[in-house]
Amino acid sequence: MDDISNTEQAIELLQGLGLKEYEAKAFVALTRLPHATAKEISDISEVPRTRVYDAVRVLETKGLVEIQHANPQQFRAVGIDEAAETLRAEYESKTETLRERLRAIEPASADSEPDSTHEVWALTGRTAAGNRAKQLLGEAEREIVIVLGNDAVTTESLLEALAAAQRRGVTLVVGTVSEALRDRVENAVPDAEVFVSGLEWLHRSEEDDTEITRIMLVDRSTILVSTAHDAPGADVDEQAVFGRGFDNGFVTIARRLMATGLLPVEDPGID
Repeated sequence: MDDISNTEQAIELLQGLGLKEYEAKAFVALTRLPHATAKEISDISEVPRTRVYDAVRVLETKGLVEIQHANPQQFRAVGIDEAAETLRAEYESKTETLRERLRAIEPASADSEPDSTHEVWALTGRTAAGNRAKQLLGEAEREIVIVLGNDAVTTESLLEALAAAQRRGVTLVVGTVSEALRDRVENAVPDAEVFVSGLEWLHRSEEDDTEITRIMLVDRSTILVSTAHDAPGADVDEQAVFGRGFDNGFVTIARRLMATGLLPVEDPGID
């Protein structure tokens, strides 16, 4: 069962990286063999033999398969690490090209950016929430106040973003829900003020399975709050809301809630 599951997942991931179904199936089949003929690939992958040649030809142009021109032809996959690196480089290249093309497209409207004082926006998925968090950390100029709800959201890339902000001279105040997580953050950003938060409402309860995974206030004018539920699917179990503007009602409420019980009473930093 595990082998079947891994095979199916590998095929799906390869398709997500741009390979067509038969190409993905043929490549996965070749990773299971030192080398193979078109017939052997077809037998293992369930790709029609007449389509194997087309699939392998595409894989060869992508640098994923080698061909020995014997009779019959022999095919073999490059090493797994080499294949992963080749696909990563192609994916990053396409992503960068996409970024450039999107920025070059003229806007459909000449209107200026709308006032965001009363706007609150939502995001779905751990990846989306994490990327937005890192973006906001990169924009910080003066102060970041953040509460990290668990290890899952405290990724190395997030810690690197905090460290980069600290190097820019941004003041960091970091709350964690455990001593172990506090120690991890302190190692990554040794000059930050890091403490274990006493806010009980961050945690799940018997009546509510919602966990607050992170609360972030940047320069006292941008807030992001994300929550997670006990649900399958690592990339769809997190919801995030964020708003901008010092006078934004959502930002104001969150700012005052964070000041109540989060920071030391004598700290006037958050109003």
